[in-house]
Amino acid sequence: MDRDNIKIFGSSNELAIGFAEIFCNKINSLLTEKKTINIALSGGNTPIELFKILAANYKDKIKWNSINFYWVDERCVPVESVESNFGNADKYLFSKISIDDSNLHRIKGEDNPLSEAAKYSRIVTANVTAKNSIPCFDIILLGIGDDGHTASIFPNQMGLLTSEKIYDVSFHPVTMQRRITMTGKTINNAENIYFLVSGESKSKIISDILKESEDARNYPAYYVNPKYGELFWVMDKEAGILV
Repeated sequence: MDRDNIKIFGSSNELAIGFAEIFCNKINSLLTEKKTINIALSGGNTPIELFKILAANYKDKIKWNSINFYWVDERCVPVESVESNFGNADKYLFSKISIDDSNLHRIKGEDNPLSEAAKYSRIVTANVTAKNSIPCFDIILLGIGDDGHTASIFPNQMGLLTSEKIYDVSFHPVTMQRRITMTGKTINNAENIYFLVSGESKSKIISDILKESEDARNYPAYYVNPKYGELFWVMDKEAGILV
């Protein structure tokens, strides 16, 4: 792993502030080459902190209507639920900036999971430029769970890493909650992938992955390795303590 692609901030707040600038610069750089770009967002506490910073400080620094937003994964809950990834992004970011609803392509977590995964796959395939017949996102934001999962691909569902589908259905191994998730082949076809990670509970997982230890092979996040693009790790000091 290229050390230039690893960035460690002093705290989770500094991570959100620092990555907001990185994110803005990357978007503006891409928009010098393209009229519109496609970004896939993830859920979790770290993105929420990022959304708050973007809403407060970047309303006028990003051409929001030049971005189409999609989601890496979604819990099968109504959009009003506090667990909804789209709901949180809308609450903390999109409702506070000027962006057309047509730029926001949410996964409908309230609908039948299998039908919605297939429908969302068709939407993404129709709207996101393909590379080697697979949709190629300009930017994907990912997190990591305490069990090494990423997107909603859990350690007991490794088949989703190699699924031929664009999006598929998964479930949380403890709560059994259904999820709709981007598959590994779609993730690894992106141009730029950023892992945003905070907290000491993730430190061993990150260390194992970056050092390519034997344990790392048990973590879905280990298999994120873009074929043509770049992978970046952005974390706070606690998450990166073993790096």
